[in-house]
Amino acid sequence: MASEMMKWPYLPMMDTFKNEMNKLFDTFSGLGGDESAFRGWMPPLDVSETNENVIVKAEIPGVDPKEINISVKDDTLTIKGEKKGGKEEKGKNYHFTERRYGSFTRSVLLPVSVKYEDAKAEYKDGILEITLPKEEKAEVKKIPIKVN
Repeated sequence: MASEMMKWPYLPMMDTFKNEMNKLFDTFSGLGGDESAFRGWMPPLDVSETNENVIVKAEIPGVDPKEINISVKDDTLTIKGEKKGGKEEKGKNYHFTERRYGSFTRSVLLPVSVKYEDAKAEYKDGILEITLPKEEKAEVKKIPIKVN
């Protein structure tokens, strides 16, 4: 009995679990081969702040600026749009493709309250830059305590 190798009944399940986890990580990282599992992409953002403004830059090359929707609600900035896919070309055999297409939505909590009605957006060389003026800070008013 010592010379016989005991089979562990859970080994096939562990292999299936490992494969499913790999698919999950590939899907979220955008590296998965199954395009139906990855239904979009998320443009990278930079959020910075000056004394007067919050500046958000989104890298969204290949997107028509007319197709981008920017909104602010409750100190959350949301950018929505769609990157149209390339045309199917006959006679080409692709070995792999890394470019992503489809709809995207990015929301980011702003570090301070902003005057969204004075916001400005510019699109140049695939970079969307949104400038959001900060709201003026409310003065801190001390409230005296009445002692009886």
